Amino acid sequence: MVQAFSDALNARFNSISVRGEVSGLVRASSGHQYFHLKDGTAQLRCVLFRQRAGAGTLPLRDGQSVRLRATVAIYEPRGDLQLIVESVQADGEGALLEAFLRLKDKLQAEGLFEAERKRALPTMPRAVGVITSLQAAALQDVLTALRRRSPHVRVVVYPASVQGAQAPGEVVAALKRAQTRREVDLLLLVRGGGSLDDLWAFNDETLVRAIAACSLPVVSGVGHETDFTLADFVADLRAPTPTAAAELSVPSQAALSGMLDHAAHRLHNALRRHLQREQQRCDRLALRWPQRAALLAAPLRQLAQWQWRLRQGLIDLPRLPAQHLQRLQAQLEHALRRRLPQERERLNQLSLALPNAQTRHIRAAWQRLDHAVQQLHLLSPRATLARGYLLGMDANGRVLRDLSRLRSDETLQLADAQHAVRLKIQHIQTQPHPLDADIPSV
Repeated sequence: MVQAFSDALNARFNSISVRGEVSGLVRASSGHQYFHLKDGTAQLRCVLFRQRAGAGTLPLRDGQSVRLRATVAIYEPRGDLQLIVESVQADGEGALLEAFLRLKDKLQAEGLFEAERKRALPTMPRAVGVITSLQAAALQDVLTALRRRSPHVRVVVYPASVQGAQAPGEVVAALKRAQTRREVDLLLLVRGGGSLDDLWAFNDETLVRAIAACSLPVVSGVGHETDFTLADFVADLRAPTPTAAAELSVPSQAALSGMLDHAAHRLHNALRRHLQREQQRCDRLALRWPQRAALLAAPLRQLAQWQWRLRQGLIDLPRLPAQHLQRLQAQLEHALRRRLPQERERLNQLSLALPNAQTRHIRAAWQRLDHAVQQLHLLSPRATLARGYLLGMDANGRVLRDLSRLRSDETLQLADAQHAVRLKIQHIQTQPHPLDADIPSV
């Protein structure tokens, strides 16, 4: 009959959800746990078998408020009514989860979690802001990761509570403070892991909307890899841990050094190829210019013809009449006296002009090459500073573009091509622009 009652109860109450307070907890050597679940008016005997009390089950303790998923049964040897526990959940966590899902659906319907509205992180941030508690272990993890990865990046901490009823308001205030100061390029919102209740501050609707409206990119590193909050969904980037958030927000110094080495190598190769092309161009121009032997070839051929004709004439002298011979000799002497000085002068002029013209052409080519090299050097910012210019920056490293914004007690940085100094303004006196004196009045 007891078995029949047990079957009837099991059929009627197959799986029920019960909430109450744990009392009289006993852990048997077999691994089973026995306790009473009570409220203000009644109590029920419960058993949590070892197979159900493994990893992932909430540890029980006396006085703990829990919500159980269980089946109803009768312990036959004594005829006692008992609950066979299938799962244990902290009382209140189910309500939090329901509230979490409702708010998540609402914000998702508004488009706050869409990928299109998320912004890319800056590739070369100069300063990173960290919003967390000063006592949080996550802060030290983040600072250690940033120092190891990019020691040149400045870190600004905006203290705020990360747990409790006051936490959402303090985090929102820290977000506004960072946006007002505009001293960082992105923000890290971090804290260590915990239960859903511990991380509930990051599910606050006001905080989530403040992150969505933030003008700075936000990286969320809340909890461990398995923890998810609404701040993770709305942030521009979600990191599984605070350390991962720090590593994802700044580039590695080794990677930057490699990029600079690669750029320097490419610039060196480009300059070397340009110089080689100009040298080959000079060589081609030199080859195209006629050589001295080619310029003298035609006059030498003509002179050889005259010599041959002279030898032939000498051979024919015995057969020519004396008068004709004299006439020819006179013509030949006249021609030699008239043409030879002219041709000799022409040859001398060509001999003198050829080296000068070749030298001028090669000098012009080298001048063009020097000009190209100077243009390459002028592209460097240091070349501008080397001409006597100074680069002015404020305390945050921003270039000064408007002197009217300077204030007393402000710290400045001045840099030339080789040095940099820091100055502090003690007094500001406005004077006429020195270039106005050079403009004549009309």
